[in-house]
Amino acid sequence: MDALLLSTLAVAVAEIGDKTQLLALLLAARYRRALPVIAGILVATLLNHAAAAWVGAWVAAWLDPAWLRWIVAACFLGVAVWALIPDRLDADGSAAAPRLGPFLATAFAFFLVEIGDKTQVATVVLAAHYEPLWQVIAGTTLGMALANVPVVLLGSRFAARLPLQAARRIAAALFVALALWVALAGPGA
Repeated sequence: MDALLLSTLAVAVAEIGDKTQLLALLLAARYRRALPVIAGILVATLLNHAAAAWVGAWVAAWLDPAWLRWIVAACFLGVAVWALIPDRLDADGSAAAPRLGPFLATAFAFFLVEIGDKTQVATVVLAAHYEPLWQVIAGTTLGMALANVPVVLLGSRFAARLPLQAARRIAAALFVALALWVALAGPGA
């Protein structure tokens, strides 16, 4: 399967109901300026996921392919379980200082909130297993955009209608399928 398509699909589905999606909603409501918020999301995601993908590729270069296959499969299973757990933001909902404009506040907050998030972990795992690296980075960034841009543009009306439990189950099933595919297909799957 194409690294770009797989990365886009995996992150877009995993992002539904994620804390960064809730953050996108809060920032859109706070600043009421969609374009700077969307630009901040894209820049933060691109930087964060590029770093995560490089870590994944670096790890893949050092590990034996047989070990890497099982580690990747186990990580996908871990992300599947993690996808079933609903995310919540901290009480204040934003890590950005009020003095920052919508672009900088969004970029800063998104970058920080995405650290250690399931979509960042998925990016590391995808980059460890799939090439070329630029397709993984572009795909995970596109997946974040597909999940977050509608939330920013349509605001709370859209977010309230998302079937979050079903989305979490679909994301978990997708990551279980990826884990099985990696484990059973062998090196180079």
